[in-house]
Amino acid sequence: MVQYSQARLDASFAALSDATRRGVLEQLGRADASITDLADRFHMTLTGMKKHVGVLERAGLVTTEKVGRIRTCRLGIRALEEEAAWIERHRQLWCERFDELDKIVEELKAKEKAHAGRSNK
Repeated sequence: MVQYSQARLDASFAALSDATRRGVLEQLGRADASITDLADRFHMTLTGMKKHVGVLERAGLVTTEKVGRIRTCRLGIRALEEEAAWIERHRQLWCERFDELDKIVEELKAKEKAHAGRSNK
């Protein structure tokens, strides 16, 4: 079984749980941006955007660099491989459960059809 770092997963999923932070990641996937640019793009205050970027930074999804008065944000070096593996594992578990449920439903339908056929005779 794959071992996951609980704190890392918690930080990543907490960071990804917010639509603005997901939007920031999408934006940074296209090009680096200053916090000011991000705040303008998302119609937020600088303070609000700094908080969002801080959450992403603590999760390792974004890095920032301050040059003069400008803090530039870029995607972090770490990919979401661990998170994707966790999601895939749980997706497989759900698929297996739904496959079993489908089998039960089909068995019940077959029994119902057989019972209905006997009742009509």
